[in-house]
Amino acid sequence: MLLAIVANNKYNPFLSTKQIIKAKLEQKLLFTILKLMNQNKPYGSSPRREKLYLTIFHSDTRAGRAFNLVLVFLILLSVFTVMLESIYSIRIKYGDGLITIEWVFTLLFTIEYILRLLSIARPLKYAFSFFGLIDFLAIAPTYLTLFFSGDSFLIIRVLRLLRIFRVFKLPEYLYEASLINEALKASVRKISVFIFSILVLVVIIGSMIYVIEGPKNGFTDIPTSMYWVIVTLTTVGYGDIAPLSAPGKLLASLVMLLGYGIIAVPTGIVSVEISRASGRNYSSRSCPSCGESGHSSDSVFCKYCGNKL
Repeated sequence: MLLAIVANNKYNPFLSTKQIIKAKLEQKLLFTILKLMNQNKPYGSSPRREKLYLTIFHSDTRAGRAFNLVLVFLILLSVFTVMLESIYSIRIKYGDGLITIEWVFTLLFTIEYILRLLSIARPLKYAFSFFGLIDFLAIAPTYLTLFFSGDSFLIIRVLRLLRIFRVFKLPEYLYEASLINEALKASVRKISVFIFSILVLVVIIGSMIYVIEGPKNGFTDIPTSMYWVIVTLTTVGYGDIAPLSAPGKLLASLVMLLGYGIIAVPTGIVSVEISRASGRNYSSRSCPSCGESGHSSDSVFCKYCGNKL
């Protein structure tokens, strides 16, 4: 009320000095809030930018669904091209054509990467996010071939395949992916303690088998003995090293049986966390500022950057 009076009657004689100061402070606070709200607008003031964002980052519209399908098709074709390029006989015969196709894909993905940066309010935040780095790594190797030669960038180019997981933003898929992600995050501490306990066990058993068998049976040192314990404990059993004495075989048998029990522990930990996380609902929305997804259905703000969804 005071703000309206001050705005319409700058020199109203019925207002005291205290009321005028209070109203001006309210007016200044309101302008600050409006300025911050304008800065936090996900698409800025341009309707074209908003339309571009909804097309690129959302799959619940016709344009967004079409964009995602075309992008998935291009990703699969580009990965298939990389696979063909790794085959020596095909590379010798069709090398020039494959290079041309690779450059076409690179230019298309470069345009897509630039459009993603232009469509969000905080492009640097997205550029340094996980999928932003994947987008960059998808196009960087081809440009680096202008300065370097060889096949060392073929593996990096296959990282395009990871981009598929971003564009499959169907609610069912994202719900399961977010569920597993939350369960793994909640299990990190427990699994870390479990792995540390296993390492202590590996050191103890490795020292025991080294004393029992010794260098004459292939256990030349404690690190080599620890390698044998890890291989046996995980039930891999390469067979390159094996105990020959009766005590060593007895210890090996105990380690193998122990391995079956150990495998079930992390599975149980993750399963419990998945059951706990299954009670939460997740949305297919992605943040308009940083591009991250996996938010709860009732989330109002992004849990990564804090901006409004």
